[in-house]
Amino acid sequence: MQSRTVPALKRAGGQSRQSPISALKGIALGAGLIMALAAGLHSPPAAAHAMLTKAEPARRAQLTRPPAQVRLWFNEEVEKDYAALTVIQGDKPVTAAKPMVAEDDPKAIVLPLPELPPGKYTVKFRVLSVDGHVVDSSYDFTVKSKVSGK
Repeated sequence: MQSRTVPALKRAGGQSRQSPISALKGIALGAGLIMALAAGLHSPPAAAHAMLTKAEPARRAQLTRPPAQVRLWFNEEVEKDYAALTVIQGDKPVTAAKPMVAEDDPKAIVLPLPELPPGKYTVKFRVLSVDGHVVDSSYDFTVKSKVSGK
């Protein structure tokens, strides 16, 4: 098939104007770009992994009183049946209690703790976010010795 070129038409005064075929091509190209941009604006957002947004006790916290619990907040809901949270001192867990999703917030998990003696503790957690991704991490906090007042 041969391509056919349409010569530019001359207006009065010697100015050329665009041929009808070229004008239609420009309109079709513009319409295609507008549709592509509109489709991009309505695409679904990319799924993100659950991320730890807050922790109590906080990472690297230096506490003068031991915490009663560890509570971790995530940016999205976690699957309660797959939430794991342990606190260890050295290589031994400090409690056999199981973590639970907080009743007041499906984005938070809680682990009750016994009275902890002074020392360095590691919080290890592994959660499955509702988008199907596993988050596995840890951090430390320290319970300081009580200073006796005079």
